[in-house]
This record gives sequence, structure tokens and C-alpha cells, in this order.
Amino acid sequence: MNGRYTLTIIKPGAVRRNFTGAILGKISEAGFRFVALKMLQMTEAQARSFYAVHEGKPFYEGLVQYMISGPVVVAILEKEDAVEAYRNFIGSTDPSKAAAGTIRQLYGSDVRDNAVHGSDSDEHAQFECNFFFPLYERFPGEK
Repeated sequence: MNGRYTLTIIKPGAVRRNFTGAILGKISEAGFRFVALKMLQMTEAQARSFYAVHEGKPFYEGLVQYMISGPVVVAILEKEDAVEAYRNFIGSTDPSKAAAGTIRQLYGSDVRDNAVHGSDSDEHAQFECNFFFPLYERFPGEK
């Protein structure tokens, strides 16, 4: 995965508010290449496993319930220094503190419903991409 890939999730609130197309368009316009993309409904077990790093924190249960409240769109994105580039592109976790024009500022409503998830490290990106996309679901040659 070597720093070229990251994972994003368009969260249930953004999907519900019909922002999926606009968000995908902005991601593409920002120079990210889609390696894999799908819409799915996370199960509670999947959400608990995906966010296990946060288990025991005050926001964990609410996050799990929110993430299973509706469909999400997950995608592997490719770009040089993808994790850092994408985190800068989406803005602060809190949409009210996100820079103007960032995804979270434009489409998020609060810290939990902040429109998108983005991997926070190359190691997490690799885990997250593998969590949602087995190798056979990626473009040929992608690992």
C-alpha cells in the first residue's frame, strides 16, 4: 500500500442527504483515483470491528449505531501521499472548525455526522482497505 492509498467512507448522513455524487466528484477533481468503490450497509458486527480501536471511549456506541443507520459508500483512493493529502482535503473532524471548501465543512453537520471518514495513517489505510475490499474486488494489479 506504501503511502499511495487511503480509504474513505461517505457516512450515512451524507448518503441520506444525497451528497454522494457531489462528494465523489470533488474527490475526483482533487486528483484522487478510485481503485475500488461500493455502496453497502454495515452490520453492527462490521462497525464494531472496524472501529474497535475506539472501543471503551465515550463516543464508541453512538458511532457504531450511527454507522449502521443507513448505507455508506466506501472507496480506496490512490494519490501520492494519499493519507495526508486526503486528510487535508476533507478538513477537521469538527465541520465547524474545518477550513472553507473542505468536504467536512461543505457537507458535514457535526463531529459524528461529518460526511466522510478518512484513514489516519498508512497502517490504518492498509487495514481499512483490506477490511472492505478483498484483492479480487480491486482493479487488476492493485494490492
